[in-house]
Amino acid sequence: MEIMVFFTLLLLVCSVSTNQTEADNEIVDQQISNQQPCPQDIHAVLREMAVSLALQTERITVLQKENQEQAAKLETEIDQLKLQSEEQVAKLESQKTEIDQLKHELQVKQVAFSVGLLDQGSGEIGPFNTQIILIFKHVVTNIGNAYKPHTGIFTAPVRGVYHFDWKVYGIGNFPAGAYLFRNGEKIFITFVRQTFGGVSASNGASLLLEVGDQVSVRIDPGARLFDNQNHHTTFSGHLIFTM
Repeated sequence: MEIMVFFTLLLLVCSVSTNQTEADNEIVDQQISNQQPCPQDIHAVLREMAVSLALQTERITVLQKENQEQAAKLETEIDQLKLQSEEQVAKLESQKTEIDQLKHELQVKQVAFSVGLLDQGSGEIGPFNTQIILIFKHVVTNIGNAYKPHTGIFTAPVRGVYHFDWKVYGIGNFPAGAYLFRNGEKIFITFVRQTFGGVSASNGASLLLEVGDQVSVRIDPGARLFDNQNHHTTFSGHLIFTM
């Protein structure tokens, strides 16, 4: 009798345990089923992601295009600024050249000189058998440096009208005389003769000179000139106006 009761209870417990296990399995399956999305939901999410990606790609393309346009615009502006800068530099260089030219023209328009025959002491020059260029060594004024004291020659730095004066002084039985020459052309002479004592003579001329023309004073053949610290024998010239 006791054995029958025991088997009956054992069967009852097993039945209850089996039913409980099946119930638990059904609950787990239901939870898994609830957690897994259906295929329709996955496709919807993918479509939304594709649309979002397409929008982002389009936006990126627009931004890239805007950046390229902005970069091209900046490059154009930089090129324009460089061109303007180069033009300004060229303009400044041109203005500097013009200023230098004006300075040079102003300098060459300031021409004047006055010189004496001997720089120091006293003495006589001549007579000679031919016309010799007198080298006036005592320089009082030489604005523009057109007169060269080592050659006795004045060279015109600019085309224009110049005025020249020269004076000679002689002593004794020899005449005193000298010519004004333009290049190889004899222009005027100053000449005086006296048998005793000192005597002087002077002359002047206004000449149209081209750039590079040379003017000098040449002693007359047979003449003798005297000079000392008082500078009796002189040569002067200056630019009157340009042409």
